[in-house]
Amino acid sequence: MNRSGDGSADGSGAASDNVVAPAEPGGRPTADPPSPAAPDHGRAEGRRPPSWGLTGRLVAVFALVIALTGVVAWGVAAYVGPGVFHRHLVAAGLGQDQAALTHAEQAFRSASATSLGIALVGAILAALTLSILITRRVSGTIAQLARAARRVADGRFDARVASPKLGAEFDGLAEAFNQMGAALEESQQLRDRLLGDVAHELRTPVATIGAYLEAIEDGIAQLTPETAAILRAQGERLARLASDLAAVTRAQDPLARLDLVDADVAALADAAAQAARPAFAAKGVALVVMAEPAVTVRVDRARFAQVLANLLENALRHTPTGGQVSLTAALGERAVRISVEDTGDGIAHQHLGAVFERFYRADEARDRASGGAGIGLAVAKALVEAHGGSIAAASDGPGQGATFTIDLPR
Repeated sequence: MNRSGDGSADGSGAASDNVVAPAEPGGRPTADPPSPAAPDHGRAEGRRPPSWGLTGRLVAVFALVIALTGVVAWGVAAYVGPGVFHRHLVAAGLGQDQAALTHAEQAFRSASATSLGIALVGAILAALTLSILITRRVSGTIAQLARAARRVADGRFDARVASPKLGAEFDGLAEAFNQMGAALEESQQLRDRLLGDVAHELRTPVATIGAYLEAIEDGIAQLTPETAAILRAQGERLARLASDLAAVTRAQDPLARLDLVDADVAALADAAAQAARPAFAAKGVALVVMAEPAVTVRVDRARFAQVLANLLENALRHTPTGGQVSLTAALGERAVRISVEDTGDGIAHQHLGAVFERFYRADEARDRASGGAGIGLAVAKALVEAHGGSIAAASDGPGQGATFTIDLPR
């Protein structure tokens, strides 16, 4: 046997002017004098500046920077270079020959202008080429993200983007988007599976109730106490399912508020055991509590009592008469560890990672009335994680019992 894991008006517009203008002597009404033209706010708001796109804007900015750099370089070469060159010529003793000095300075200006012009043209072309390549890479990455975002908006949560290799910022953005897509895809899969599971859980009791009512209406069956008991049991099953769904929804709500207090672990374990002992005694299963004294944790008492109750109920359900369930609590190196260990059915290795999922059942053949709906462990996991802790299941295999371990931060 395997384990089941449980367009409105805003009132701001002026009213239409229906006042009739005074009539002319011939009885013909005169037209209103033309009023000064008012700005057409609605039309102005409707116009939008032309969209250049990111590539065009970045290239324009780069071109402006290059142009300003060229103007500055040209100005420095034109006004600083000749003066420095003239002083060097005078210092070299060439200032006596004015014609030679003038010719040398003109040659310097001509050579400087030619070389500077060629250099600036080459630099501008190289800079524009690089800027276009870079902006195309950047805009391509953003366009890829936009396309993937539109796919996600359309419900295709499998959309992913490749790492653009443009630096930590863009790589981090792509990674965050992929993580978001993966989370949405997983959420969609869980939602689809939940709907299927709920439909499966509802099908049997609804079919049973419908069959009995139809038989009573056709006169095939009578509303005997036995029939009424069956109908009542199926109705209670539906009510229990609704209650379980509400419980797991509340437990998994990220906005749920916890009333955290410092609580003694031994007291929590004793209280949970006392509440469960009548059920254990009725089935003939021993319940042993071993809790280390003077160990405190910060928990919501009511919510954590629900966690322990669910774990003990799950252990009792899968432990046969004559078996034993142990509830232990002790202080570990980094956390307070609470364990519920039983000597019951055990869990196959392939099912260990899924026992905390809603409606998960390792043995589909098990009668759901005795095997549970698979909600209790999901609620326990959600509440433990809401406390900042973790919960795990372990088993040596079918028939070897199972251990559920909670680690809560100290």
